[in-house]
Amino acid sequence: MPNTKAAQKQVRVTQKKSLRNKPIKSLAKTNIIKAEKLIFSGELKSAQEAVVAAVSSLDRAAEKGVIHPNNAARRKSRLLKKLNEAQKAASA
Repeated sequence: MPNTKAAQKQVRVTQKKSLRNKPIKSLAKTNIIKAEKLIFSGELKSAQEAVVAAVSSLDRAAEKGVIHPNNAARRKSRLLKKLNEAQKAASA
C-alpha cells in the first residue's frame, strides 16, 4: 500500500495508463500471433497481409508510447525474418 498522498496518486495514474494501453498492446500481440500461425501453416499470401497488419499495430503502439520504439522494431524484424525465410523455402 502506498504511504504518501503522492504515491497514492501515482497508483491511480498507473492504473489509468494500464487500462488505456492494454487494448493496444493486446491487439499488437494478437496480430503477431495470427501472422506467425499463417507463416508456419504455409499460407504465404494471407500471411503477408497479416504481417502488414501486425507491423501497423506495432508501429501504432510505439507511436502512442505503449511500447518502446526499439521493442517494436525488434518484433517487426523477427516477424519479417520468419516471413522471408518461409517465402525462400517455398520458392526453393
